Amino acid sequence: MSDKMKYAGLNKKRGGTLKQVKLKDGELFITLGQFLKYVGLIQTGGEAKYFLAEHEIFVNDEHENRRGKKLYEGDQIKIVDSGDFMINRH
Repeated sequence: MSDKMKYAGLNKKRGGTLKQVKLKDGELFITLGQFLKYVGLIQTGGEAKYFLAEHEIFVNDEHENRRGKKLYEGDQIKIVDSGDFMINRH
């Protein structure tokens, strides 16, 4: 199943720059590597390791470089020079 089918949507928050990434019903989390692919910052999962080495990424205000890091509903992701995101279910 493609990432675009697996996750319900990516929407900009009205009036701000926080982008919402919606999990599919029944999904508890998405990995950071899957997230990067889904939002279009990488094309393949194999690129995640290199992207994380070259870019500053913060999950809930803590520096993160593990592609397998699980992102749950409510987690906030900041990718320097790429945007701010939030994992959401609705």
